[in-house]
Amino acid sequence: MKVELFDFHLPEELIAQVPLEHREQSRLMVLDKETGAIQHEIFKDITEYLQPGDCLVLNDTRVLPARLYGSKEDTGANVEVLLLKQEEGDAWETLVKPAKRIKEGTKIVFGDGKLTATCTDVLDHGGRVLAFAYEGIFYEVLEELGSMPLPPYIKEQLEDKERYQTVYAKERGSAAAPTAGLHFTEQLLEGIKEKGVHIAFITLHVGLGTFRPVSADDVDDHEMHAEFYQMTEGTARLLNEVKANGGRIITVGTTSTRTLETIASKHDGLFKEESGWTSIFIFPGYQFKGIDAMITNFHLPKSTLIMLISTLAGREHVLHAYETAVKEKYRFFSFGDAMLIK
Repeated sequence: MKVELFDFHLPEELIAQVPLEHREQSRLMVLDKETGAIQHEIFKDITEYLQPGDCLVLNDTRVLPARLYGSKEDTGANVEVLLLKQEEGDAWETLVKPAKRIKEGTKIVFGDGKLTATCTDVLDHGGRVLAFAYEGIFYEVLEELGSMPLPPYIKEQLEDKERYQTVYAKERGSAAAPTAGLHFTEQLLEGIKEKGVHIAFITLHVGLGTFRPVSADDVDDHEMHAEFYQMTEGTARLLNEVKANGGRIITVGTTSTRTLETIASKHDGLFKEESGWTSIFIFPGYQFKGIDAMITNFHLPKSTLIMLISTLAGREHVLHAYETAVKEKYRFFSFGDAMLIK
């Protein structure tokens, strides 16, 4: 299957650069996956499309302020560091700019010496392993010195770091936000619970690979990045009960979807407590085993994310919906509007 089949024209001015003042005031496109019928709503009205006995599955990962600006200790040259993955102890796999300046043994200083890092390894893909030194608690130092690793298509500065976190973000570890969840407020979630809809949490730490374009011409040749996921025993039990009672499992975002499908694929459509790394790649031809519906944002052309939603709703339905979204001037990507595929 050719990657070109998932292309569409997106005017640059439709890429949302800043979040709306009120999270729940985003627009919501409702797409019927069977018929392709489209309705236009406001996100706060999502409750009308949820039924008692359904279960909404949210990813409670928290984005690390993982971009650090420092300087080489010996020359004072500016260095930008992006934390990717924690290795052992205080060692992290990172991306560094400009990479050629950072060799094994190079020391980088951040925040007038509150945080330092020494390069201990140069990786094949150009990354660097940095060993950090600091006083106190690493994540508190990071909150003070780090900035949000916003996607490359967002050029504006973010005034409030919390607007790139969901209101239920808890488990630190993501390099990017699970953006479909950014539309929820605590009040909206309370209203959903009051209707008799269950809410379950999983964790998947979003990696930067989520923004990586598909460089292969053929979908089969694309290699997915691996991301860490976790499901608790309580969530697994709740999801199995909802399924047994005929309720729908509605994932919020592609990250929740990939987690549930990873687990359900191993256990004949059921859920179990487990954690691990997933590189599941969902594209047309895949049969869903865990979910019934999903809430998602509008994605990049030719991305693995648009392939995933095309698998759930059909490629032609999705491309028609995206054509409609462009015509109706929906806002795209991380700070953009939402779609419910039901």
